[in-house]
Amino acid sequence: MVHQETIQRDTRREGEMHDITDDVRAIVAASGIQAGIAHVFNVGSTACVGAIEFEPGLEADLPRELHRLVPPSREYGHEQAWHDGNGHSHLQATVMGPDITVPVQQGALVLGTWQQIFLLECDVKPRSRTVMVTVIGE
Repeated sequence: MVHQETIQRDTRREGEMHDITDDVRAIVAASGIQAGIAHVFNVGSTACVGAIEFEPGLEADLPRELHRLVPPSREYGHEQAWHDGNGHSHLQATVMGPDITVPVQQGALVLGTWQQIFLLECDVKPRSRTVMVTVIGE
């Protein structure tokens, strides 16, 4: 069996994180699937999803460290081609990845006690984000 739904989030700024765990849990519950996987995929090339302990310290640390590792630069080929200020946004999102797959057992996500699913905005301007959740199993 396969069940799909989307999560919509509007972002205001680069580095903004959203805890979408409860949204994904609700989609898994609505699917009726007891054993399988939940695949969570950001639609777009300048945001990412992943798992982290969603708390204020890490909510600040992750975007800051990504910015340190892949800072804004006019030297990126994307900047030279498009001049839109978000070459680093594409690279940060690529490094983190657009998706995460979480096991589903007994109709629930299998996550650690301090593990939540996040959406991270890497772009330099506000965006309307769509996250596709596909639950597969029986």
